[in-house]
Amino acid sequence: MAEIGKINHLNVVKQVDFGVYLDGDELGEILLPERDLPSGCVVGEGLDVFIYLDSEDLLIATTQMPKAMVGECAFLKVVEVNAVGAFLDWGLPKDLLVPYGEQQKPMEEGESYVVYLYVDEASERIAATSRLNKFVVDTSPYFKQQQKVELLVCERTDLGYKAVVNQTVIGLLFNSDVISPVRHGEKLQGYIKQIRPDNKLDLCLQLVTREALDDLSEQILAFIQAEGGQTTLTDKSPPDAIAEQFGVSKSSYKKALGKLYQKRLVLIEKHQVSLVK
Repeated sequence: MAEIGKINHLNVVKQVDFGVYLDGDELGEILLPERDLPSGCVVGEGLDVFIYLDSEDLLIATTQMPKAMVGECAFLKVVEVNAVGAFLDWGLPKDLLVPYGEQQKPMEEGESYVVYLYVDEASERIAATSRLNKFVVDTSPYFKQQQKVELLVCERTDLGYKAVVNQTVIGLLFNSDVISPVRHGEKLQGYIKQIRPDNKLDLCLQLVTREALDDLSEQILAFIQAEGGQTTLTDKSPPDAIAEQFGVSKSSYKKALGKLYQKRLVLIEKHQVSLVK
């Protein structure tokens, strides 16, 4: 069955002066306007199309691909705010509505927000919400530690950044695992750092392997030696200072320092790290 808000492979069943009609199964025949019609299209041909409601609330198909589909999150820009709500540019002629009741905070024209796309059951219109927790869960048992994932940064918190993981669940990227500034709405490649007992996900941007830690430990030793045997770059230093010197997260730096401390190669004090003589 054809689905509203998704890519569907539908067959052409009728040609008219203004386009073609596609077999939408239970949705009936759906118009694909001439402006979107591939050259040489004939009856019986199958086409990949996106289905939505046009400005007159009629089902329509398009070969244009939107920036996001129903069931996905995306970072979209507000192009208009009026009495109905905020309208977002999602790559199609008809802008995407975020009703006022679906705005986490009042949206402003020209600003961009992370939203989730859904089909309103009453009207069958595609809409969006910035209240992600209505649709996106914050626990999942279906991931594995160190699994590579796609992240969409959706919120800044005191602990770090919340991010949508593979469009299915929200995880947390701690400040200590961030190497460089992260922007709201930014897409990143990351990893599952840890799955907590309650199935909440901790994220990271770099995998910390044993080999990587050994290499980092050697770099730290060489750095401290070059600094005359001690450094003020401790496990309490700001993440950006650590990233600038070693290009790693604060979490990785602390682990590497810990290895050196366990081997009794360094002495870690409140304000400095020194080589053990």
